This record gives sequence, C-alpha cells and structure tokens, in this order.
Amino acid sequence: MIRIAVANQKGGVGKTTTAINLATGLAATGWKVLLVDLDPQGNASTGLGIGHAQRDRSSYDVLTGGCPLEEAVVPTRVPRLDLVPATVDLSGAEIELVELGERTHRLDLALAAAPSGRWDICLIDCPPSLGLLTINALVAAQSILVPLQTEFFALEGLSQLLQTIERIRARFNPELSILGVALTMFDRRNNLSAQVADDVRACLGKVVFETVIPRNVRLSEAPSHGVPALIYDHRCPGSEAYMALARELIGRLPKPAAAA
Repeated sequence: MIRIAVANQKGGVGKTTTAINLATGLAATGWKVLLVDLDPQGNASTGLGIGHAQRDRSSYDVLTGGCPLEEAVVPTRVPRLDLVPATVDLSGAEIELVELGERTHRLDLALAAAPSGRWDICLIDCPPSLGLLTINALVAAQSILVPLQTEFFALEGLSQLLQTIERIRARFNPELSILGVALTMFDRRNNLSAQVADDVRACLGKVVFETVIPRNVRLSEAPSHGVPALIYDHRCPGSEAYMALARELIGRLPKPAAAA
C-alpha cells in the first residue's frame, strides 16, 4: 500500500480540502483509497459526511492501541474510499503517546498490520503542527505531499517543514521523500499569488505540481454538505483543478496491480 502524508504545519493552507478531494479523485479513477484523519479537529471526517455518532473508533484508538486499524475504518459515500475518522480525543494523544513504547511508530505499525490488498493507497491528513501526530504520519509515510498557499509567508513555513523532513529521514525514515508541492488558494487577480508561485517554482523546481488550485467558493461550501467538492459540484473550477491534480499525482506514483 502506497502511503502519503498530506502535511504542512501552517494552518489554513487547504490541507484537508486537498486530502479529501485527492482521495476522492483517486477513488474515482479506480484506486482503493484509505484516508486517515489525524487532525483533532476532525475536519476530513466531517467533510466526508462522517458524523460524531459514526466515530465509535477513531485514529486515537489506533494510535493508543485501543483497536486495530481495520476496526476503526468506516466506509464513506464515495465508492472505494474508506476513512479512519478523528475525534477530539486526539488533542490529548500527544501527551499519552509520550508514555507509550514506539511512540513515533504507532501509525506505521498499525498500517503494516492492515489486511494486505484491501487498499492501494493511504492518504494521511496531518494536523497543522509538527508534533507527535505529524511525526507518526511522516514515519509511516513513504512520501509527503505539501499543500502550499500562495501567500507571502509560504516559503518561510516551508523551510521549517523541510527541516523536519530531514530530521525524520535522519532518525526514523530514510526513505521519506517529497512527492510534490501543491499550490493552493491561487488568486489570478492578485499579482502576489503569481509572484509566490514563481518563487516556489524557482526554489523547488519540478517537485511543484503544474496544477494550481484556485480560490473557489464551492470548495469552501462543500464540507458543510458533508461531501467532497468533486461530488458537490464537479464542474466548478476547484473540482476541475483537483481532478487535474489527482491525474498528475497518479503520474508520479507506482501503479498497483489492483488499480486498473
């Protein structure tokens, strides 16, 4: 199973929106997808229509040993897309994990114990921080996808994340690589967005995806309806951009035999 962490320690960059819609786009093209919600806010769970009553088991239970991963999985209304939901209990998990063995590898071990062949790919939606939850995701992942808002402080935050990735490589996961940087919240009417995009491309080169995600009201509206934007309005500019990003992402991935 391919494992990708969707991470940026800066909040409000479209990380969860990216995780939800990429997972939906991958599922729409035939991949069997698992989305793990590691954010205590649980926005990915809410955005996929999984209410609190459906979160009997969550990523908190998986990390703390309360249940195996497959017992926490719930199906979503998107065919071929399953979810490990998050609850507010995760907000205290950072403290509890300190007392547990293999505290940086809890998610990695849980995913390794999952049934072989059930999913082709796992996306991990990380919280906007570089604490133990995100470290668990980066240790478990083979690669990281970084949503990056096209605004002034984008590169400053990215440098912090890149330093963390290097530390994770050195101590825990030497195979971790950057799959790509996705530029989000791009405003074509704003010269600053274009300037930041140019600066990021000049700095990082081909690691930056060609597809740019625009600012789009429909992307913001979709979570309140409990569906991904790709289902809420598949013809809006935001949805079309995420489908293009999903296709570009697939081009960078090894092809599992099951994803035909």
